[in-house]
Amino acid sequence: MRPIASWLVARPRNAVLGLAATLLLPFAQVLSGTLMALLVLQQGASLSAVQGLVAAVILAMVSLLVSAPVAQVLANAVIIWVPVILLAALMRNTRSLTLALQVAALVALVVTLAFYLVLGDPTAWWSEVLVDVAAAFRDMGLERHADALTAQRQVVAGQMTTLVVLTGWTLYAMVVLLGYVVWRTLPDKGAVYGRFCDLNLGRVLALTMAVSSVLAVLTGSDWLENLAFVAFMMFWLQGLAIIHWLHAERDMPVLVVILAYALLPFLNALLLMALAVVGYIDAWFEFRRSRVRQ
Repeated sequence: MRPIASWLVARPRNAVLGLAATLLLPFAQVLSGTLMALLVLQQGASLSAVQGLVAAVILAMVSLLVSAPVAQVLANAVIIWVPVILLAALMRNTRSLTLALQVAALVALVVTLAFYLVLGDPTAWWSEVLVDVAAAFRDMGLERHADALTAQRQVVAGQMTTLVVLTGWTLYAMVVLLGYVVWRTLPDKGAVYGRFCDLNLGRVLALTMAVSSVLAVLTGSDWLENLAFVAFMMFWLQGLAIIHWLHAERDMPVLVVILAYALLPFLNALLLMALAVVGYIDAWFEFRRSRVRQ
């Protein structure tokens, strides 16, 4: 990992080539986003943004030559790189991984509220979007997928707002974390922005979840219910950090850490919920800090 990271940050042209290439690869959101986070942490947001712009221009020119959709290429670049640049730059400027992820969590809550403020009823809007998705499935010959989506459209539409917000927040947070991990492989780099195993999303987010959930029960409001759910589920990342902390303190073998990641694709909802419970409780009682004091 270190040789590749060292080569990418050695010269601006290497970074441009890396950004352009990874944007075309499968899992571009992870690969290209991780590279952008690495560049921002190493050299700052301004130069990294310029390199991203040059890479996007190169890809746009190539797209024109091969008659590929230029707009799609540019949209991918913006969606993948811009949030990562902002989050990694915040982390670099504040010298705090925890603060950057706390701010990102608050932004995710604002985005959740924005869906209701702008759309009024996001469920109705998502229902129309899912109709278009089902039609696209049929055009691709995926009749079973289209039928299943159509049958469950109302149920899925009601969950789409929280799903989109949580998926986006998790993806960008994990990409910046991966960029930080790769950055630390460079010579003379340490945990100057803090350790992931010490992550605490804070009592402000925990209190937001508690208040909004109580008000949701009292008022029956959908937007409060979704806000509480988003706030609660973001603590799964803190729960994962606790697993890493237990391993760092030699209270948990590395096999358990590996197993937690291996089970994520199979026990996705169940495992995330369990981690969120652990992380939420820790936000209030700060077990790791209590352990350090002892």
